[in-house]
Amino acid sequence: MAVHKKEAFSQTEQDLAAFAKALAHPARIAILKVLAEKCECICGEIVEILPLAQSTVSQHLKELKEAGLISGSVDGPRSCYCINYEAFKKMGSSFQGLMDAMKDPGTKCC
Repeated sequence: MAVHKKEAFSQTEQDLAAFAKALAHPARIAILKVLAEKCECICGEIVEILPLAQSTVSQHLKELKEAGLISGSVDGPRSCYCINYEAFKKMGSSFQGLMDAMKDPGTKCC
């Protein structure tokens, strides 16, 4: 049976990587900023603010939702999104742990 290389890493490492990947596009950062300003937002409102097509915004929202960074609810033809602040708190703590583990030893390594 084949084993995915990803499974060789801890769940925390996988979660951090998924979080970083979700934030690795400037459009997703812009979408998060819009959601933070408005508390919750319908996809069409984001499209009106950003210079992106509706299908592009929807794809970025899907990526953010799959990473657990936002949550969304469907109300008829409209989808309303908001930031999952608990996920950001958890990832902030995990990133802080990573940064603490990577402290500068005070000597040149390379």
